[in-house]
Amino acid sequence: MRDQDVLIVGAGAAGLSLAHRLCLPRRGARSPRVTLVDAPPGGLRPPERTWCYWEPPGGEFDEALATSWEWLRVRGADGEAVVGRPAGLRYKMLRSGAFGAFVERRLDGRPGFHRVTAAVDTVTDVPGGAEVRGADAAGEPVVLRARWAFDSRPPRPLPPARTTLVQHFRGWFLRTGRPRFDPAVADLMDFRTPQPPRGLSFGYVLPLGTREALVEYTEFSPAVLGDEAYDRALDHYARQVLGLGEWEVLSVEQGVIPMTDGRFPRRPGAAVFRVGTAGGATRPSTGYTFAAVQRQARAVADAWHRGRPPVPPRPYPARSRAMDAVLLRALATGRVDGAAFFTGLFREVPTERLLRFLDGRTGVGEDVAIGLRTPVPAMLRTVAELPWLRRRPSPPTGPG
Repeated sequence: MRDQDVLIVGAGAAGLSLAHRLCLPRRGARSPRVTLVDAPPGGLRPPERTWCYWEPPGGEFDEALATSWEWLRVRGADGEAVVGRPAGLRYKMLRSGAFGAFVERRLDGRPGFHRVTAAVDTVTDVPGGAEVRGADAAGEPVVLRARWAFDSRPPRPLPPARTTLVQHFRGWFLRTGRPRFDPAVADLMDFRTPQPPRGLSFGYVLPLGTREALVEYTEFSPAVLGDEAYDRALDHYARQVLGLGEWEVLSVEQGVIPMTDGRFPRRPGAAVFRVGTAGGATRPSTGYTFAAVQRQARAVADAWHRGRPPVPPRPYPARSRAMDAVLLRALATGRVDGAAFFTGLFREVPTERLLRFLDGRTGVGEDVAIGLRTPVPAMLRTVAELPWLRRRPSPPTGPG
């Protein structure tokens, strides 16, 4: 396939979104010839996942949503509930299988679009473009070339950083014996969980009805846990904190999201780019990724159609990345109480403004106002410390 315009490695949120954007028909413009390279079934292909994001009602993926919520709630360690209704926005839940099916329907029969199954070993520059090498499910070599290549595989190892934590979680999709959930309210953070020695932990409840919900236990900390530790924490949260009574676990999801102030290179070669988490689309302070992936994909598609090099933009402004670096360091050193920090933000900042802040879409004045609602002495001490810290190789994040 030497006549391809674009190779996309990985069929997760970033790869599928980019293929979708590039192949959308535009009046008077030629659609690029795109090959999407998906991993074969097995360990390289990620399991079903849940992505959440916020935007106004009527978004382009609404038909694929599992559900959405108008009200958001955060509970402090003392049980205090802070409930907000972000004006003009809804918190949306999208399952990876439904999103994949949605994109496949849009791409089915699209001229110039191809899908290849291969385990990719290398993505490199070659004269005139980029080359992807790997093997198919039978072990036969696969070699693909195109003008541009986009690699969405998770970065391994993470880039050197001053601070590296991981957001790691395990969730149960469960059904209770009696109605226990309010389907109008999503619990973003419930800090009535035992807190780890470093970082923070919280429960996360996304109701799908009065008797069904995704209930997760999440930590921001240096290392992941073992399965038994997650299950103990989940059982305690569901039984002792939420008081759910009897329940049936329908399915399980688990994940690890990097939270680092490391610099993710978006262009490792002249014709090779990285997108998604590998391209810095994960917000270091929260782990949210999906909305930034869409911004990246739209910008790349616009650049290609205008005849410009399709360099993925930085998903968040420099000011947002700097504030994230301060928060990560403050959490990692224990200078701020994570539960009190996030509960306070949701209590004191209007929900719609706070969500725009988390998306990197607030102005300087709004950022300053939000910053004054944080533990200012601890944050200023961290600001003064950061320039003197060296970026070091990220430590392993195995079970701690």
